[in-house]
Amino acid sequence: MKHSIFDRIYLSFLLILIFSFGILITFTTISTKRTLTSEKEHTMYKEGEFIINNFIQSYLNGQITDEQLTYDFHIFANTFNSDIWYVDKSGIIVSSSDSNLRDKLPAGIFMISGTFQLKNKHTETGNFYNVFSQDMITVNIPMYTNTVPSDGEDSTVNEVQTRNEPAFAGTLLIHTPATQVNTLLRSIFSIVYLPCLIIIVIAFTFIQIISKKVMSPVKKLSAVATEYSKGNFDTKTEIKSDDEIGQLAQSMEYMAEELSKLEDYRRDFISNISHDFRSPLTSIKGYVEAIKDGTIPVDKQDRYLNIILNETQRLTKLTTGLLELSKLEKYGPYLKLSDFDLIDIIKPTLNTFEMKCIDKNIAIYLNNHVENTLVTADKSKIQQVIYNLIDNAIKFTPSGKKITVTITDKKEKIFVSVKDEGVGMDEKTQKRIFDRFYKGDPSRGKDKQGTGLGLAITKEVIKAHNENIDVVSTEGEGSVFTFSLTKKHIKGTTDTLSPQNVSAILSSTKNLKTDKKKEND
Repeated sequence: MKHSIFDRIYLSFLLILIFSFGILITFTTISTKRTLTSEKEHTMYKEGEFIINNFIQSYLNGQITDEQLTYDFHIFANTFNSDIWYVDKSGIIVSSSDSNLRDKLPAGIFMISGTFQLKNKHTETGNFYNVFSQDMITVNIPMYTNTVPSDGEDSTVNEVQTRNEPAFAGTLLIHTPATQVNTLLRSIFSIVYLPCLIIIVIAFTFIQIISKKVMSPVKKLSAVATEYSKGNFDTKTEIKSDDEIGQLAQSMEYMAEELSKLEDYRRDFISNISHDFRSPLTSIKGYVEAIKDGTIPVDKQDRYLNIILNETQRLTKLTTGLLELSKLEKYGPYLKLSDFDLIDIIKPTLNTFEMKCIDKNIAIYLNNHVENTLVTADKSKIQQVIYNLIDNAIKFTPSGKKITVTITDKKEKIFVSVKDEGVGMDEKTQKRIFDRFYKGDPSRGKDKQGTGLGLAITKEVIKAHNENIDVVSTEGEGSVFTFSLTKKHIKGTTDTLSPQNVSAILSSTKNLKTDKKKEND
């Protein structure tokens, strides 16, 4: 039978509590019994002193007879629930308070125990050498007188010896049942420990009830997790509480929802990569077959061979991108950090898109709001990031619109933003725009110049720099991609906001928004 973790914890606490409670009861029982016995012995000694001073002294002085002494012992014994013996100095048992036991007692104490210490004050516990049928607490109180008593002669009885060498006059034995102490001990236990035990039992009962209530949703979560492991991501926990268990249930359902999207992502990935590989391969195959069977004349073969070359270059670029992205995700990029001016890589990068912008009638603006644009990063990798972002913006910016590259700063960071006036993206696309081969716009797949890996590589590069890249987009208005870099500090120089916005069109193109008519001339 399998035991849950709660069962093991519950049993462990129960065993620890029982063991601890047992040790506590044992220790307190011994300690309390010892204290009660000591208190009882002290009381019996006080009673003995009272009997000696008020009865035995009168007997030794001849004021009362043996029968009177025995009667007084009997009255006193009933009062204190004890058995009282008087033994003279020779060991003869002169008087006993228990009439039933009196006839059974031997004549002398040494007939009961030959080693009994008659003259020593002491206490014994037990059945007193098998005289009694139960355990007794026995105190022995020896008596001494200044003179040996005689008829009509007074004598003083004391426990403490005097300077006149007092003579031994006998001893008083008081026997009290030990059950009196045990009864008192049980009473104490019933008052103290029984309520504690009841409280512990009630507490553990409530703990078990509460724990089962807690473990029930945990077991349900375990069952749901098993279903998730089988791929059944539609299974719900059906837990709606606002506590930690409820939060865990919500997290699990969110995780299942995200995992369920992986299958769609896998299918999209296979579909996209298959399309991106199949399209150029189909073109290459078709043109090669046409050249081979003579469909394409010899004088036109150079043109189609160039197309084949471009398609192979596209395949090479796609394969290289896949390998680079896989390497970035697995090991991270190897960064060659250096200090450089962002302007030195942004302007040349913008220049590379001059012809594309002219062809699409798009203008690019550079707005620099930072006086000191020195940063610490991998120069070639950041240039690749800027290239990918501008390339992506050009693809989705329609003719007659513009792209704006803006540089700002805040504290120790410099922010580079690439804003387009393209079609924009919905929220779903924004969440997955950095996934490899993800294409929010189906028409993008027709663009044979794109690999679908640029933004994924961009994110990995920025991530390797311990920086962030974000996208904000509105459908029909365009998108803004923004990434951060760490400033390079120069001694004696502070980074301040320039009083004027520097809005500049690339000097190499002056105005990339060019009239097509002029181009035809």
